[in-house]
Amino acid sequence: MKKYLCEFLGTCVLVLFGCGVAALTGANLVATSLAFGLSIIAVAYTIGKVSGCHVNPAVSFAMWIDKRISTKDWIGYTIAQVLGAIAGSGLLVLIFNSTTLTGLDGLGANGFGELVGSEITMLGALIVEIVLTFVFVLAVLGVTRDEKKENVAPVVIGLTLVLVHLLGITLTGTSVNPARSIGPAIFAGSEYLSQIWVFIVGPLVGAAFAALAIFFIDYEEEEEVEFKPVAKEDKVIMIEEKVEKKVEKVEKVEPKKEEKKEAKKTVKKQTGTKKAKPTKKVNKETKKLA
Repeated sequence: MKKYLCEFLGTCVLVLFGCGVAALTGANLVATSLAFGLSIIAVAYTIGKVSGCHVNPAVSFAMWIDKRISTKDWIGYTIAQVLGAIAGSGLLVLIFNSTTLTGLDGLGANGFGELVGSEITMLGALIVEIVLTFVFVLAVLGVTRDEKKENVAPVVIGLTLVLVHLLGITLTGTSVNPARSIGPAIFAGSEYLSQIWVFIVGPLVGAAFAALAIFFIDYEEEEEVEFKPVAKEDKVIMIEEKVEKKVEKVEKVEPKKEEKKEAKKTVKKQTGTKKAKPTKKVNKETKKLA
């Protein structure tokens, strides 16, 4: 239950700040992009260890395809995220209604055609959402695949969300998140609700492509050799083993040397004789003659 509550709160914060800044600044490119990206970073470091901080049905869908979450969690996450987005949008309505500001009715909702300044076509909006969601979800799957990168994962994910918003805000307002689109659309009016299917189908298709693509990317890394400090007891054991090995070698070598010496001695006894000293025979007769 804690996981679902975290997803609810995380999505609520994302919509509150991301869509709130978009509505207040007239969807300013830099401000809105940073608002969404920084919201993800803040929320990820807060609830990441509890739920994984999906705060996006498209991300949960990709995680389910990649078999990282169960079907039960996928459904529970999605419901919690949509409810969180609705709650965040409702808070924006309460805040904006307490001011004299005008032109905030859109609440940062997504759209195409006449609802957006680019007047992008329906097909164009669908393609944009598929591509942007593919890039975003692929980054999420990639950086969360390695546990060693868990400390930097929120930053990478947040910056990737900033990146896709920089391209998509002017075109569709950038959804890449069905919950983020559903929440504002409910309060923005029927025109936005009639186009909401594009911002549900597009992100889910892009997420599915990202999950399939991850299977073809090789993440295997070479095994790193860890050098651990050797304890004194281990050092003594290692030295004793080395001494034993040297003794064994000496014991094997010495008998061979003795055998060779004995073999040489036997050969000398069998074949070798003492050389007789030459004796000078004096001819007595010659001496007399001399």
